[in-house]
Amino acid sequence: MNVPNNVLWFQLLLYLSLILDAVSVAFNDRTPTPDATDAMIAANTLLNGGLILLLVYFVHLAARRRKNWPRWVLVAALVLSVISLVDVIGTRGLELDSGIEIVSCVLTALGLYFSFTGDAKGWFNA
Repeated sequence: MNVPNNVLWFQLLLYLSLILDAVSVAFNDRTPTPDATDAMIAANTLLNGGLILLLVYFVHLAARRRKNWPRWVLVAALVLSVISLVDVIGTRGLELDSGIEIVSCVLTALGLYFSFTGDAKGWFNA
């Protein structure tokens, strides 16, 4: 099975984006505050990790199992990430976290672009 080049780029760029997201989660501030208890911080970290693993699975389904619907789920996740990023930048300004998220969103957008163009067009099954 020869995987088209655009699908390989899609896979590579999305995995890089998810690695950045995982690094970002790993280095989040976990200092308890009156607004965020230890349990809330742990739950948030576990949810973020679980979501990253789910997105890794979606990339695998799209790139290797030739499924079309995971690409659309990834597009929706990108749209929600961009909306969240705009809100965070508007609230807290540009910080290291948001800079990493910007790079992650750009990598995801480029990867999704590759999945819809070139030799990837006939790869995905409906």
